[in-house]
Amino acid sequence: MNIPSPFTYNQKAFFDRTFNSWFNVAEGGKRGGKNVLATLSFCIQLENHPNRLHLIGGVSNATAKLNILDCDGFGLLNYFEGRCREGKFKDRDCVYIKARSGEKIVLISGGGKDGDEKLIKGNTYGMAYITEANECHPKYIQEVFDRTLSSADRKVFHDFNPKDPLHWYYIDVLNFHQDKQRKNPNYGLNYGHFTIADNMSISDEKVREVLSTYDSKSVWYQRDILGNRTSAEGVIYACWDDEENTYDDRTRRDGLETIAPRYAAVDYGTENPCVFLDIYDDGVTIWVDREYYWDGRREKQSKTNDQYADDFCKFFEARPPLNSVIMDPSADSFETQLKSRGLIVRGADNDVEKGIQRTANMIYQRKLKVNKQCKNFLSEIHGYIWDDKARMRGDEKPLKQQDHAMDAIRYYIATMVAKYRTVG
Repeated sequence: MNIPSPFTYNQKAFFDRTFNSWFNVAEGGKRGGKNVLATLSFCIQLENHPNRLHLIGGVSNATAKLNILDCDGFGLLNYFEGRCREGKFKDRDCVYIKARSGEKIVLISGGGKDGDEKLIKGNTYGMAYITEANECHPKYIQEVFDRTLSSADRKVFHDFNPKDPLHWYYIDVLNFHQDKQRKNPNYGLNYGHFTIADNMSISDEKVREVLSTYDSKSVWYQRDILGNRTSAEGVIYACWDDEENTYDDRTRRDGLETIAPRYAAVDYGTENPCVFLDIYDDGVTIWVDREYYWDGRREKQSKTNDQYADDFCKFFEARPPLNSVIMDPSADSFETQLKSRGLIVRGADNDVEKGIQRTANMIYQRKLKVNKQCKNFLSEIHGYIWDDKARMRGDEKPLKQQDHAMDAIRYYIATMVAKYRTVG
């Protein structure tokens, strides 16, 4: 039998705020009690919630069941023991619950893949609890927000372990709502950070024993124990420095437009993001000054070649003329569009391994500088990692995810820098 342990002040404060907050986010290290806190609040509020239909989710259906229904014996099935049964609702897994205010249906859904958001469409959910939210697909997370808009008492719960500080979840979700909360203290965001030190069910002796098994300098210690946001292991450009390799208006080279030729680097996509990088190259340093980044899936609007060509010309019209465009070698139709508008286009060198090596060399020498306003570029470079499965087969390949700005800069360096000046 599980014997409950007391909450810490930190946990109790977060728990109390969940009753007056519509968006509740629990972040931190492992074994910090995040699931227990969110699940308990979810169950208590479910008892008298005016809506009948609710949602729990995670990166997979199995994850949602393990983290929320079971939750080390403190989950939803335990809380409603004798008053619930697992079943189906419109062919979807669910739990039927006899709550104080009547029958509740809690739908269970995985959200880790593009398209999973379709599984939860068509319903209005009173409350939604998404575990490991930053592992889910962005479209699924957005759909959860949309599906709770008309709730009689809107409640959204997220829990997760930390990721890279420029992970999409922080940029697209948490930072946005934290900014709203700063501007309006009554906005309704409840954020809590927890570590193993918050878990009163683990003795001090056991905590010391656990800590002794970790290298305090490792990314795992930073993430799993301290709950800090750190770059992933296996990151390709580990030599990247957020200060040395970036610039802003204050540190931008004077007269850059007049002393350095201007180029565009393109990674083309229709469903996947389409990226244009605005680059100045003074012969020593590459300056990525601006970015165009259109994600058709995120924006829920795809663009045609004509529309992208219009966007390209508008994006580059207000500054000095382009020397040339370094083009994604798979984008023949878009290349034709740009050539028809009088632009000089070069097909990019797409030797991935060699291009990564040359790009890493430029980064290490601090000869690649990126404007801090290029948020998508900076987000991608921290999450640009090696594909472990490919490595096991003896191949050195990057993981094909959120790599579009990375492909564009690799095209430029592999094509222009390697051919027209010495690297290293």
